[in-house]
Amino acid sequence: MSSTPHRVRVGIAGYGVVGKRRRECCDRHPAFDVVAVCDRVFTEDGTMPDGVRYYRKYQDLLREDLDALIVCMSNDMAAEVTIAGLSRGLHVLCEKPPGRNMADIEAVIAEERKHPELHLMYGFNHRYHESIQEAMQIIKSGRLGRIINMRGVYGKSKLITFNQADWRAKRDVAGGGVLLDQGIHMVDLMRMFGGEFEQVHSFVDNSHWGYDVEDNAYALMRTNDGVVAMINSSATQWRHQFHLDINMQYGGIVLRGILSGSKSYGAETMTLIIADPDRDNGDPQETTTQYHNDPSWDSEIAVFADAVLENKPIGMGSSRDAYNTMRLVHQIYFADENWRTKFHIPAPGPYLA
Repeated sequence: MSSTPHRVRVGIAGYGVVGKRRRECCDRHPAFDVVAVCDRVFTEDGTMPDGVRYYRKYQDLLREDLDALIVCMSNDMAAEVTIAGLSRGLHVLCEKPPGRNMADIEAVIAEERKHPELHLMYGFNHRYHESIQEAMQIIKSGRLGRIINMRGVYGKSKLITFNQADWRAKRDVAGGGVLLDQGIHMVDLMRMFGGEFEQVHSFVDNSHWGYDVEDNAYALMRTNDGVVAMINSSATQWRHQFHLDINMQYGGIVLRGILSGSKSYGAETMTLIIADPDRDNGDPQETTTQYHNDPSWDSEIAVFADAVLENKPIGMGSSRDAYNTMRLVHQIYFADENWRTKFHIPAPGPYLA
């Protein structure tokens, strides 16, 4: 890799729906130039009309003179390509999840530690949605007191939706089902809002669709500070749903809907609830805000660019965040005795401090 110039030469490994979306964000950023991509759907190597080169294999992509790599690969390839990028001396932004299991993310972090001059970021883009950002500001302000509990549902109607590839239903490729693929976003947000969950009870099930990955996961979790969270990650939610209740000492926040490419999760809203200590009739003051734009993808690229160009630390979406969120996902798997026995799931290690 050449020393990082004012303009950053970017390669994209995995040029499907997400890879193309990442390229659009890079094209809008004044400091990023996408110079090459790779994807196995290409029948040969070549050059696009706009001069961007394309390859069938990521190894050929990494022979380009790059400064940064964006990884949008299937779960079985995410860690391998991230490690290859880091070992090549590239800053890396990898989509969630960071791999199929804890061993994958542990291998990535071991490689990351060999390159302290590089920045590694993970694409947990829900953190960058406007409703989530505003909710976090309210929580941090302390105006509603501490969090008491959270209840979340994130569900879609099938494991394979929107003409996605079927690898998401194959354990050897995906590593897990709806919890690892989609529910990981809700798990990540609960960690961001409530802290690290130490006690976990769960039921994990694949009885409806019959794949060897889960189509439903139900978890009850508690932090050492007493924050309790309940989550249902579902692939039998016929009406697609994103819903998170955050109940606090003096009110609460309800996050409903999430702006997405599919437009199937409804309007993205945040309802602020102000409790009245002199009234107890279940009818508090409420204010609802609706959000019409999704800045999350561009915001993530901007954070990644600041890290690469100005050596700023990765705030949200660091490898620590990715590890700890993956750890909690696998703690949910492990907590169901039948599930962990059936699929030989090991106990996860401690959280990263």
